[in-house]
Amino acid sequence: MADLSVKIGKLALKNPVMTASGTFGYGLEFQDFMPLDGIGGIIVKGTTLKPREGNDYPRMAETAQGMLNCVGLQNKGVDYFCQHIYPQIKDIDTNMIVNVSGSSPEDYAECAARIDALEEIPAIELNISCPNVKDGGMAFGVTCAGAASVVKAVRQAYHKTLIVKLSPNVTDIAAIARCMEDEGADAVSLINTLMGMAIDIERRRPVLSIKTGGLSGPAVKPVALRMVWQVAKAVSIPVVGLGGISSAKDAIEFLMAGATAIEIGTANFLDPAVSIKVRDGINAWLDSHGCKSVYEIIGALEE
Repeated sequence: MADLSVKIGKLALKNPVMTASGTFGYGLEFQDFMPLDGIGGIIVKGTTLKPREGNDYPRMAETAQGMLNCVGLQNKGVDYFCQHIYPQIKDIDTNMIVNVSGSSPEDYAECAARIDALEEIPAIELNISCPNVKDGGMAFGVTCAGAASVVKAVRQAYHKTLIVKLSPNVTDIAAIARCMEDEGADAVSLINTLMGMAIDIERRRPVLSIKTGGLSGPAVKPVALRMVWQVAKAVSIPVVGLGGISSAKDAIEFLMAGATAIEIGTANFLDPAVSIKVRDGINAWLDSHGCKSVYEIIGALEE
């Protein structure tokens, strides 16, 4: 069996397979389907400083080779997480990582500070695809200045491993990634969802309640793979790849493109044990190709 362990900053993963925020609940919902300690990490659903109701229904729609969602970060807030969820997940023997969202740099920083105090949460993933309510609703992550304002504030309040999740809805994602590295991010993860839309032609109305939503699933994989490849060449910090991964082959492509670890998202809805299967598939491929460590294929793309 090959050595599947990898490191993201100070964060040690037993294997490079993690689950993506918003697709795996708090992990507890999947414990009947797979051993939660069998993968490298679980990134729990988006958490904000204050409770959020999310958007009105309908907020999910199937598409060819994927899905659209506009859930809107529905959650009960960071204090509820600390008091009620954390005690249930803190003893799971894998990296439990919290996805942090906000509407201002101050919101992000305060939310991160409260999670910083939780001993068994070794990392956070910052969702900078949120709208900046003080700047006309434009997502923080679409400009270097906006993204930097969040990461700078959080870096001052948070002292463990900081992963920044990048938006693909930008002109130059490598430039954003470099800004994140300069502001002290320990790693970047990409991609978040692509903006999309679906229309009900009988009603002549958008299918989703807020008209547009985030596209995920196999349809976005070629875009995600290209962006991971670009970013991995542009920064020296680790890159976590996600976007349409549903098999070991998909995961290996991202690793070869330069990702140190990967996240599985939409595929969890189709097969709740997919992450374990991907882990085993990576191991089988490495064994069959005479690789002793997963690091032998990370960034190994020949150009």
